[in-house]
Amino acid sequence: MLNPHDSILYSGGAAGTEAYFGALAEKFGLQEVTYSFEGHQLERTRGVRVLTSEELALKDVSLSYVSKIMNRQYTRAPLFRKVLQSICWQVSSGREIFVVGGILPDNTAKGGTGWGAEFAKICNKPLWLFDQEKDAWFRWNKEAWTPDPKPVISADRFTATGTRFLEANGKAAIEDLFVRSFKQ
Repeated sequence: MLNPHDSILYSGGAAGTEAYFGALAEKFGLQEVTYSFEGHQLERTRGVRVLTSEELALKDVSLSYVSKIMNRQYTRAPLFRKVLQSICWQVSSGREIFVVGGILPDNTAKGGTGWGAEFAKICNKPLWLFDQEKDAWFRWNKEAWTPDPKPVISADRFTATGTRFLEANGKAAIEDLFVRSFKQ
């Protein structure tokens, strides 16, 4: 088990999954880095790190490339690009990535959560996803999602992202993850 005082959660502070991970990080005594940018609406403000335009540009990504990888079309709005860039900062910072959402038939994650999961795959980061519809955890094994009923956070620097529509089973899965992972 990890010492929570030596651990850091990286997220984007958005409503739902990220805010819930952050609240538990605070309760358990972890440090938080909440990546944001000018004009970004945050649910959680503890440990805010506002990225500059220059820092965001370091993680710029082609929207055509993202659309192709994700098998869907995305808006070209500047705010959306900044969200993708900040997700890249989150994933780059963590040694393990935990996502809450849903797995689609093409093995991508549902919604905006999907880019965080796909970028974790590109970066070859250990990646887990709690699928709220299936009510189960899965780990990406470099080819497919495989069931992993009781994952544990084993890296002292980890990233959490996911759906804004966090359900009761998603909250319970996150709570259980913290209890399994951190000394109390």
